[in-house]
Amino acid sequence: MKKIAIIISSLPHGDAKGREALDIALAASAINAISVLFIDDGVFHLLPNQYPDKILMRDYIATFNLLELYDIDDVYVCQSALNSRNLTNINLNIPHKVLDATSLKKLLASQDVVLRF
Repeated sequence: MKKIAIIISSLPHGDAKGREALDIALAASAINAISVLFIDDGVFHLLPNQYPDKILMRDYIATFNLLELYDIDDVYVCQSALNSRNLTNINLNIPHKVLDATSLKKLLASQDVVLRF
Protein backbone atom coordinates (compact mmCIF):
# COMPACT_ATOMS: atom_id res chain seq x y z
CA MET A 1 0.00 0.00 0.00
CA LYS A 2 1.48 3.33 -1.08
CA LYS A 3 1.15 6.49 0.98
CA ILE A 4 -0.15 9.27 -1.24
CA ALA A 5 -0.40 12.93 -0.27
CA ILE A 6 -2.78 15.09 -2.25
CA ILE A 7 -2.06 18.78 -1.86
CA ILE A 8 -4.83 21.22 -2.67
CA SER A 9 -3.34 24.69 -3.03
CA SER A 10 -5.55 26.47 -5.56
CA LEU A 11 -8.76 28.41 -5.13
CA PRO A 12 -11.94 26.31 -5.18
CA HIS A 13 -13.82 27.83 -8.11
CA GLY A 14 -12.67 28.96 -11.51
CA ASP A 15 -10.97 25.74 -12.59
CA ALA A 16 -11.34 22.02 -11.97
CA LYS A 17 -8.22 21.43 -9.84
CA GLY A 18 -10.02 21.02 -6.52
CA ARG A 19 -12.64 18.71 -7.96
CA GLU A 20 -9.95 16.63 -9.70
CA ALA A 21 -7.96 16.36 -6.46
CA LEU A 22 -11.07 15.17 -4.63
CA ASP A 23 -11.88 12.62 -7.35
CA ILE A 24 -8.36 11.19 -7.20
CA ALA A 25 -8.41 11.03 -3.40
CA LEU A 26 -11.68 9.12 -3.34
CA ALA A 27 -10.71 6.74 -6.15
CA ALA A 28 -7.24 6.00 -4.80
CA SER A 29 -8.41 5.44 -1.23
CA ALA A 30 -9.55 1.92 -2.07
CA ILE A 31 -5.97 0.68 -2.47
CA ASN A 32 -3.75 3.39 -0.95
CA ALA A 33 -3.28 5.35 2.26
CA ILE A 34 -4.37 8.89 1.40
CA SER A 35 -3.53 12.16 3.11
CA VAL A 36 -5.17 15.37 1.93
CA LEU A 37 -3.43 18.67 2.65
CA PHE A 38 -4.97 22.10 2.21
CA ILE A 39 -2.31 24.77 1.82
CA ASP A 40 -2.10 28.28 0.38
CA ASP A 41 -5.39 29.27 -1.29
CA GLY A 42 -6.58 25.67 -1.02
CA VAL A 43 -7.85 26.45 2.47
CA PHE A 44 -10.75 28.30 0.84
CA HIS A 45 -12.21 24.90 -0.12
CA LEU A 46 -13.05 24.41 3.54
CA LEU A 47 -15.17 27.50 4.03
CA PRO A 48 -18.89 26.99 4.60
CA ASN A 49 -21.66 28.75 2.67
CA GLN A 50 -20.11 28.93 -0.77
CA TYR A 51 -22.40 29.60 -3.74
CA PRO A 52 -20.51 28.60 -6.89
CA ASP A 53 -23.73 28.46 -8.90
CA LYS A 54 -23.69 32.26 -8.87
CA ILE A 55 -20.62 32.12 -11.12
CA LEU A 56 -22.02 29.16 -13.09
CA MET A 57 -19.72 26.60 -11.46
CA ARG A 58 -20.70 23.19 -10.12
CA ASP A 59 -20.87 22.88 -6.33
CA TYR A 60 -18.50 20.07 -5.38
CA ILE A 61 -17.44 21.50 -2.00
CA ALA A 62 -20.00 19.42 -0.07
CA THR A 63 -18.41 16.31 -1.59
CA PHE A 64 -15.39 16.84 0.67
CA ASN A 65 -17.60 15.34 3.38
CA LEU A 66 -17.10 11.99 1.62
CA LEU A 67 -13.45 11.90 2.67
CA GLU A 68 -14.46 10.54 6.06
CA LEU A 69 -16.85 8.02 4.49
CA TYR A 70 -13.98 6.74 2.32
CA ASP A 71 -11.82 6.32 5.45
CA ILE A 72 -9.60 9.28 4.57
CA ASP A 73 -9.00 10.55 8.07
CA ASP A 74 -5.65 12.22 7.40
CA VAL A 75 -6.87 15.66 6.41
CA TYR A 76 -4.52 18.51 7.23
CA VAL A 77 -4.69 22.29 7.00
CA CYS A 78 -1.68 24.58 6.98
CA GLN A 79 -1.68 26.90 9.99
CA SER A 80 0.19 29.71 8.20
CA ALA A 81 -2.30 29.60 5.31
CA LEU A 82 -5.16 30.06 7.77
CA ASN A 83 -3.30 32.85 9.57
CA SER A 84 -2.37 34.79 6.45
CA ARG A 85 -5.96 34.66 5.19
CA ASN A 86 -7.54 35.57 8.55
CA LEU A 87 -9.40 32.24 8.71
CA THR A 88 -8.27 31.03 12.14
CA ASN A 89 -11.60 31.76 13.84
CA ILE A 90 -13.87 30.29 11.16
CA ASN A 91 -15.41 26.85 11.51
CA LEU A 92 -14.23 24.81 8.55
CA ASN A 93 -16.67 22.41 6.93
CA ILE A 94 -14.84 19.06 7.39
CA PRO A 95 -12.88 17.40 10.19
CA HIS A 96 -9.19 18.26 9.92
CA LYS A 97 -5.93 18.68 11.81
CA VAL A 98 -4.04 21.97 11.71
CA LEU A 99 -0.28 21.61 11.21
CA ASP A 100 2.57 24.09 11.18
CA ALA A 101 5.00 24.26 8.24
CA THR A 102 7.59 22.01 9.88
CA SER A 103 5.06 19.28 10.58
CA LEU A 104 3.72 19.50 7.02
CA LYS A 105 7.23 19.07 5.61
CA LYS A 106 7.79 15.99 7.78
CA LEU A 107 4.47 14.55 6.67
CA LEU A 108 5.30 15.10 3.00
CA ALA A 109 8.73 13.54 3.44
CA SER A 110 7.09 10.34 4.69
CA GLN A 111 4.88 9.93 1.61
CA ASP A 112 5.59 7.68 -1.39
CA VAL A 113 3.77 9.95 -3.85
CA VAL A 114 2.84 13.64 -3.67
CA LEU A 115 0.26 15.11 -6.06
CA ARG A 116 -0.35 18.86 -6.11
CA PHE A 117 -3.44 20.60 -7.43
